[in-house]
Parts: sequence; structure tokens; C-alpha cells
Amino acid sequence: MKFDFSFALEILPALLRGAIVTAEATFGGMALALVGGLVLALGRRSKIPGVSRLSASYVLFMRNTPLLVQIYFLFYVLPFAGIMFGALTTGILALGLNYSAYIAEVYRAGIDGVPQGQWEAARALDFSPGQTWGRVILPQALPPMLPVLGNYLIGMFKDSPLLATITVPEMFAAAEHIAGETYRYNEPYTLVGLIFLCLSYPASLAVRQLEKRFGKV
Repeated sequence: MKFDFSFALEILPALLRGAIVTAEATFGGMALALVGGLVLALGRRSKIPGVSRLSASYVLFMRNTPLLVQIYFLFYVLPFAGIMFGALTTGILALGLNYSAYIAEVYRAGIDGVPQGQWEAARALDFSPGQTWGRVILPQALPPMLPVLGNYLIGMFKDSPLLATITVPEMFAAAEHIAGETYRYNEPYTLVGLIFLCLSYPASLAVRQLEKRFGKV
């Protein structure tokens, strides 16, 4: 099947509109994952009975079940319990909840990498827990995490086509719709791959710069 450049230009605006939805889902999911991952990481260090075990169980469950199954559960099963969200909101929740389990481990490794002497110095200065975390621990733990967090952002971006299964009008869903209406598959799917590459490659370069700046994670 030959590639029709005029048809490709005709469908490009629809795919770019889908790319905007893809970006919304990805960045929304990443924001949720960053917050959720930090909560889980702190929960695993909690001395409150049951909190550490609950956080660890959540991480274990989310990392060992497929993202697609989690997406289907949130969109098709939760409504039976009276909990219902729009397709895009569900997609953001699914990506954020899934990736928070992975990012929690990144936070945990970064926090554990802070020398014990820094904790002791904070206690010696009579810092409150908030001051200890905000002024001593997190400023040292976060920089080495940035390259890994950047890689997870790219991974989430590439996982976003799974949201087409719950009718989120992202880029891959737009390509499927065009292919279904026109029976032309070469142009829409080729353009989707190129757009993903154009968006992912600069992000990969940014992650590489972070790795050079902050060294090994």
C-alpha cells in the first residue's frame, strides 16, 4: 500500500488534536503519580501500625497486575459500585495510580541514599519532622531521582495508547477512527509513530542531560 502524502496532510489535524489529549493524560497522570509515589514512599517508612504494610501491599499489587486490566477495572467495574468518572479522568487516574507504585520505589531508593549523618545532624539541630524532610532530606534525595522520573514520564507517554480501549480520544484512538472510516491504515499509523517519535525524542535528550548533570542514580 503506497503512502498518500495528501491524505496524510488531510488527517494530520485530527491526529494532532489527539496528541493534545495524549499530553493531557500523560502529564496529568505523571502529576498524580509523583504525589502518590511520595505518599507511598513515606507510608512505607511510617511507624503507624499497618500503614507500612498497606503501602507495600499496594506497590506489590499495582506492579504485578497489567495496566490494561487496571484501566478496565476503573472504567467498567467501579460504576457497579456507584463510582463513575469520565473516560479521560479515568485514564489519568489509571496511569497515575499505576505509575505511583513504581515511582514510590524511586523515592524510597533516593531517600535511603541520603547519608545517615544527615538525619543525625537534623536531630542535633532540633529540626521538626517537616524541617528535616523539607530542608535536609528531600533536597538531597530528589536530584538523583530526576533522570529515572524522566524515563517514567516517557514510559507513561508510550503507555497512553492503552486509553483508547476506554474511548479516550487520544492520538492512537484518532488513528483507529480514521482507519475504520477510510480503510486506510498506512498513513494514520505512520503519522502516529512519527508524532510519538517527535515528542519522545526531545524528552529522551532532556533525560540524558539530567543523567549527565546528576550522575548515576
